Amino acid sequence: MSIKERLNSIKQKLPEQVQLVAVSKTKPIEDIKTAYETGQRIFGENKIQEMTQKWEVLPKDIEWHMIGHVQRNKVKYMAPYVTLIHGIDSLRLLKEVNKQALKNNRVIKCLLQIHIAEEASKFGFSTEEVLELITGEEFTALQNIKIVGLMGMATFTENNDQVRREFQQLKSVFEKVKQEIPHVEILSMGMSGDYHIAIDEGSTMVRIGSSIFGSRNSH
Repeated sequence: MSIKERLNSIKQKLPEQVQLVAVSKTKPIEDIKTAYETGQRIFGENKIQEMTQKWEVLPKDIEWHMIGHVQRNKVKYMAPYVTLIHGIDSLRLLKEVNKQALKNNRVIKCLLQIHIAEEASKFGFSTEEVLELITGEEFTALQNIKIVGLMGMATFTENNDQVRREFQQLKSVFEKVKQEIPHVEILSMGMSGDYHIAIDEGSTMVRIGSSIFGSRNSH
């Protein structure tokens, strides 16, 4: 199947309320153009440098989502254009995004990353930490960021019951955060391997790469 066929097939199966982020990291410009011509407008990258190079040459109505772990010293490179930053996992990072957004006269949308997986390698806030963050004075003072939702990654496992439980946990954190920040609406959970379960559990944004572009070229 071609990129176009795979993309259309996935889009037809997604519920109306679920946004598709096409994960284009490591993929060439031509592949992104093909997806763009098929109607896809949201692309996710995990390296700021690579995303910026793509942003410079591709159509300007593309929404670029930073889906990887963000290094604070690189935020300035994406601050002029990034649409949504998925992996906010500390107040320090949030402050840096706010600072760079201010320099670019923008308000940058962000998702707070919640740690739901059993793997220690995954980043994110605990439930307690995120509730403490969003009710704190330092957070309230940040005028150039807008928290629009939460993001989390389930454990990489064949055990679907475990994955489902982790997504349910994230949904419950989302409901608690919504009580404090009523405008949060995005619940980003689910990737190529588990997005069906994520949608069942209330995901409104899925990140799909290999199922659209084919298996990943590592670099």
